[in-house]
Order: sequence, then structure tokens, then C-alpha cells
Amino acid sequence: MVLVLACWLGPLSHAKAPAKPTAERLSMLCSVFYTPARSIWRREVVFEHDARRVLALRIDGQTPYTFAIHGQILTTALDNERIQIDVAQGLWHSDFRGLAAGQGACERKS
Repeated sequence: MVLVLACWLGPLSHAKAPAKPTAERLSMLCSVFYTPARSIWRREVVFEHDARRVLALRIDGQTPYTFAIHGQILTTALDNERIQIDVAQGLWHSDFRGLAAGQGACERKS
């Protein structure tokens, strides 16, 4: 019985799945100066993308509910912080509903 199942499942276990587009990962480390607290936070932004689009986004390990891309500007929100990242220039701008603001520079990690 085991031999019959092995012969029957054998061809299935060696079948190749269709090729998926290869996803690449881009990490950025941003030094953001927040006012009025006058503090600097290091924020990590990770993009997973293929040749056509951004597949996933994480900021400090958290996945935003949604994001949008307008040219080189990525916009999203996380924990009431509205965030804009200029990926080409490496600039971060954010706003906590008018109560606080942040801006800073980002550098590529990988």
C-alpha cells in the first residue's frame, strides 16, 4: 500500500510551480526630528517590490493598513501619524493631526 501511494504521489512531488516574479527588498533608515518634543527617532522603512509595483510596506516592523504612491512620493498613515516619504530624495515628512510634526533624512540600508 505504501509503495502504491509513493508511486502515485511521486510525480506530484517533483512538479515545478509556475515561476513567480522575484520580489526585492529595499530598507531605509530615517532619522526623524519631531517637534514640539524636540526628539530624534530612528525609523526603519522596508519596501518589498517587484519590477512593476510595491508589494508590501513595513515601518518599524508594523504594516500600515494602506499606502499610495504618487511618482516618487509614498504616503501612508500609522498610529495617527500621516507619513510622506520621498523615496528618490530620501526625505521623511509626517504629521500627528496638527499636534506634532516630524521631518528628516533617510538613507538606504540595502
